[in-house]
Amino acid sequence: MYQPLEQFSKSWIFKRNDPKVEAEDLQQIHLLSEARASQIWRDYISDEQLHPDHFTERDWLNNPNAQAPDGKLQWEKAWDSDEVSLPEEVLVHFSAWGDDTKVFFCCHNELVFELEWGVFKRTWKAFLFLDNGPILVGKKKKQAAQFHSNGWMNLLYRQS
Repeated sequence: MYQPLEQFSKSWIFKRNDPKVEAEDLQQIHLLSEARASQIWRDYISDEQLHPDHFTERDWLNNPNAQAPDGKLQWEKAWDSDEVSLPEEVLVHFSAWGDDTKVFFCCHNELVFELEWGVFKRTWKAFLFLDNGPILVGKKKKQAAQFHSNGWMNLLYRQS
């Protein structure tokens, strides 16, 4: 189900001093096996496309009904700042999630991380070194977000 984080070619993002990922948080960041990642991707993201670059209008992320009102915002300014917290709009969007909610940070069909929401909130800056369209979803939750390399993100609601 999991593979060692060291097998991830960019594991350095979690070992930098800026942003710092504490050892106890690092232990709670799990890299899913390719088979498990593929299953999560199919179940939560897309059963047709393998990478965010290939999403079409048939994928729920591109459905206008999936967009949260006022759900397009900049993440990069907060990422570049000394502020450690996620932008307030993001925290409001995910306010129904408890810190122990299991979340998946989905980069593509073979690269998915599993961790708790509380850990993601503390380590989000490290994850956004992977900014080529990853999607954050919560297990059995409707709220989601997609981060884009242009510094913008979309706050979303998963469509069944």
